[in-house]
Amino acid sequence: MRASQFHISTLKEAPSDAEVISQKLMLRAGMIRKVAAGIYNYMPMGLRSIRKVEAIIREELNRAGAIELVMPLVQPAELWQETGRWDKMGPELLRLKDRHERDFALQPTSEEVVTDIARQELKSYRQLPKNFYQIQTKFRDERRPRFGVMRGREFVMKDGYSFDRDEAAAGVSYDRMYAAYGRIFERLGLTYRAVAADTGAIGGDRSHEFQVIADTGEDALVYCPTSDYAANIELAEAVSLLPGRVSPTAALEKAPTPGKERCEDVAELLGLPLAQTVKSLVLATEETDEAGRVVKTTVWLLLVRGDHELNEVKAGKVEGLKAGFRFATEAEILEHFGCKPGYLGPIGLKKPVRIVADRTVADMGNFVCGANEADFHYTGVNWGRDLPEPELVADLRNVVEGDPSPDGKGVLAIQRGIEVGHVFYLGTKYSKAMNATFLAEDGKPRHFEMGCYGIGVTRIVGAAIEQNNDERGIIWPNAIAPFEVVLCPVGWSKSEAVRAEAEKLYEALLAAGIDVILDDRDERPGVMFADWELIGVPHRVTIGDRGLKDGVVEYQGRRDAAASKLAPADIAAHVIARCRG
Repeated sequence: MRASQFHISTLKEAPSDAEVISQKLMLRAGMIRKVAAGIYNYMPMGLRSIRKVEAIIREELNRAGAIELVMPLVQPAELWQETGRWDKMGPELLRLKDRHERDFALQPTSEEVVTDIARQELKSYRQLPKNFYQIQTKFRDERRPRFGVMRGREFVMKDGYSFDRDEAAAGVSYDRMYAAYGRIFERLGLTYRAVAADTGAIGGDRSHEFQVIADTGEDALVYCPTSDYAANIELAEAVSLLPGRVSPTAALEKAPTPGKERCEDVAELLGLPLAQTVKSLVLATEETDEAGRVVKTTVWLLLVRGDHELNEVKAGKVEGLKAGFRFATEAEILEHFGCKPGYLGPIGLKKPVRIVADRTVADMGNFVCGANEADFHYTGVNWGRDLPEPELVADLRNVVEGDPSPDGKGVLAIQRGIEVGHVFYLGTKYSKAMNATFLAEDGKPRHFEMGCYGIGVTRIVGAAIEQNNDERGIIWPNAIAPFEVVLCPVGWSKSEAVRAEAEKLYEALLAAGIDVILDDRDERPGVMFADWELIGVPHRVTIGDRGLKDGVVEYQGRRDAAASKLAPADIAAHVIARCRG
């Protein structure tokens, strides 16, 4: 490719509404242009990186036995209604009607359509296993699209779906995809971590996220540096921080704490460690009749240590809260506790509530909690003596750095990450809902065991930039750079020797299969260098009259602090080795 024949459109400054570094640099480098909130044109420079990501994904999935197809972006409501997701998905699912007033959706994912394919095409166990995938445009009507391609409404995603005869076979398919994902992210040249994850709205049991490590990441990843333990913070297990409950050593006393509603303020006032306080969180669950009217409301009191935070995903796994919960209203709190929030606790309730204690709280003694009276807290509180044992003990909190690893092999560390891939074992969630069956070896129909595997193609591009950048611009990994090498001839129009040497090197690199661009725009060196450093091409060769007279050309890697001088006869081999190393 020659720069004069390509479209290069860089900006000195990013638009004022650009938020994160990847969004700013993609706009400045001319990779994307905004059309509407969360919707972008992928310009030629950006599309080259996207296509390279797609090629690596295709090669590894095909190698793992997956089969590519393409499903429609516009999907009929009937399929989504079979699984109930037409109503459950909420406003993120963009619904529309055709000229005949029939309902359709712009797909954010394709479980329904692929399950429909399976029930029509896969009739016998002899046709299994099957793993279909597509690389397709998706649309999710985010309420607040932001961060450029990191959280856009329209995006490109690889979604794949496996179909197996039983759970054991589904596990094999899952492991095969997990391994393929590892190869994909290794080839992309990204620093990543695979972590155990919550299955979320898609459902299912076994689940892992693939996270690109970046300080700007939205997700907190928990791992043990001295073992293989790793999990998303939503799923990371928090063990009790106490070896066991101590015997009561303090009397129960009601202490005045005027205006002190936060545990931090109470601990400071009383001169006690924050870890000796207990925080009260009040939830509510509802039972409804067939008409959807609420017939019963249950109030729950969840207790976590004062220096810990409630993990709502974990709370949703507690028996009795699995069907969904909400935070209690102030009226419900007053009715059950007789006091406004800020001074709540498990002693002296006006009406019964269901009490769930975090594992650490269940082992605490002589602790501080609200007295259910404004401006007062209890000190010296002990289970069994001052209040009954908690009805339930559960893992309710977010882990914190330094917690013991649940595998007993060290302590936990936390780093930020950007989710770019996710693998799920779905079981029969969708095949049962859509009555998708095959004939098993015994001649009886059986529901498919399914898996679901996603990769955010355009999100990978943004995540790669978040992980690889400096004050000058993007620093691409070789595998997904829009170009691997740029040749910068100084004085292109003025020097026949420069043009001849540049053309010679250009042809040699092309012949070796190197993705090279020759900048023949005849720009000043400073403009050329600034453009290509911003765009982030990994390798640059500068050819100038002065250097040629001295018998040298200059090579500089994008991460190198300074250029290296090499003989023109050696430069092609050097660049090829750097590209392939």
